[in-house]
Amino acid sequence: MTSADGLLLCDKPAGITSHDVVAQVRHRLGRGVKVGHAGTLDPFATGLLVVLVGRATKVQRFVMEMRKRYEVTARFGATSTTGDPEGEITETGRIPDGDLPLPTGEVRQRPPVYSAVKIHGQRAYKLARAGVSVEMPERQITVYRFEETRRQAPERDFVIECSSGTYVRSLIADLGDAYCTALRRTRIGDFDVADADPERLLPLEQALPLISGLQR
Repeated sequence: MTSADGLLLCDKPAGITSHDVVAQVRHRLGRGVKVGHAGTLDPFATGLLVVLVGRATKVQRFVMEMRKRYEVTARFGATSTTGDPEGEITETGRIPDGDLPLPTGEVRQRPPVYSAVKIHGQRAYKLARAGVSVEMPERQITVYRFEETRRQAPERDFVIECSSGTYVRSLIADLGDAYCTALRRTRIGDFDVADADPERLLPLEQALPLISGLQR
């Protein structure tokens, strides 16, 4: 892969950070090449990570603002301090029966304490790990689609399409005693994880028509 300006569509595996993926790309391209990403995925999560190379880093905020799609597995009857398998799990045994109210439209959401949101200049997750009590500010997000696709107690699968800034872990936790056991991002705007290939650079001039918001 040669250095150029463009986008790399990567399928991030579980167990590594988004920063790790960027570091791998930077190592392949060599020193001096500007590399970034558009939208963090938690280490346990998998799926589409858009890596920006060269001049493409200038469109980062536009890619980050694009609509996202996720496939989620939620386990009910337990809670997690982080909203995922990496937190402290507390068994409650309360497993819902029947259909659940799945919110769509404009939704007020409070991000999880274990998130990268900055509180007084510091990352919330760092404060939480240090034992500092953190009050997370609410934000308004948009849920375009929230559909249950599988039900096999104590688990349920969902497809969620949402706006930038949405914390899927919070959407799941708000359903009751539940947390995410698997989270996969499958789409960002018109970019799909099915097209992911970390060795194939999508030239910036070809990517620009697919990035919403640039003409506003």
